[in-house]
Amino acid sequence: MKKIGLGGDHAGFSYKEKIKGYLESKGYEVKDFGPFSSESADYPDFVHPLATAVEAGEMDFGIAICGSGNGVCITVNKHQGIRGALVWNTELAALARQHNNANIVCIPERFVSYDLAQEMVETFLTTDFEGGRHERRVSKIACATK
Repeated sequence: MKKIGLGGDHAGFSYKEKIKGYLESKGYEVKDFGPFSSESADYPDFVHPLATAVEAGEMDFGIAICGSGNGVCITVNKHQGIRGALVWNTELAALARQHNNANIVCIPERFVSYDLAQEMVETFLTTDFEGGRHERRVSKIACATK
């Protein structure tokens, strides 16, 4: 089963906790990078370790959640091996995987219902990268090689 990492901030804590339970009930192996309460927290403290784990192959995918989704998305995309996608509907979640081979989905808790967030996560995790013409484009995303 796939290994999924979760991270965010206080504004994404509620959905993170619910999504963690949902994923565990589906048999996914889940690692929670925090935060571990709804107290004010700085998302980089939690999503940099999440992105590092995905980049290193320790996690198959990541889910990053904050109020707008922007902060976590900007942060994870500082990592060369990460393709984080901010999504607000299932079509975007599917396209992020199909066309961009995204490996972290970023969710704006304050702007989508929990049911939609769960559907986006399910879509993201079960949609395959199409490769083909998209592979050439995705291979050009990183600014530097290691």
